[in-house]
Amino acid sequence: MKVAGFAGYSGSGKTTLVEQIIPLLRQQGLRVSVVKHAHHRFDIDHPGKDSWRHRQAGAFEVVIASDRRLALVREFEQPAQLTVHQMLAELYEGVDWVLVEGFKESDILKIEVWRESTDAQNPRPVRYPEDDFIVAIATDDAQRLPQPTQLPVLDLNQPAQVAQWLLAQGERFEYHWDQHGGLL
Repeated sequence: MKVAGFAGYSGSGKTTLVEQIIPLLRQQGLRVSVVKHAHHRFDIDHPGKDSWRHRQAGAFEVVIASDRRLALVREFEQPAQLTVHQMLAELYEGVDWVLVEGFKESDILKIEVWRESTDAQNPRPVRYPEDDFIVAIATDDAQRLPQPTQLPVLDLNQPAQVAQWLLAQGERFEYHWDQHGGLL
């Protein structure tokens, strides 16, 4: 499986870009999964539904499945921050590409999604000069990048260009993780 991260500030366009890349990869006959980091408490279950009631009763995990989908909801007894590698280990093995949104501190190859901040009092710094895992930048205005770079600069408004770049670089994004918790 190939793993590509998308890191950037809230509002930079990560979700939109990932959402646009998924069908482009699917058109190539590829199976695509997404790993998303949520900063806030979230719930995919709804009060009153059977699975919600099971969780409220104290179930550690609830797996619900139909002939069209499967969902796993796991409750942590203590707050836990899963690593991107732990989340990737939960995925189905038959996936071709995993697009990871968030996890900007992770040690996976990432595309930095950057837009100039509209708040002049609070400019958004870029990560690419210090983060060796950033391998490209997707931006809506390459001329306004705050620091020069030798990295590929992709047009954020051209998701097909980003998808083609990923496919052309596919071998580079091949994911290898050993049982002892390290990249191979």
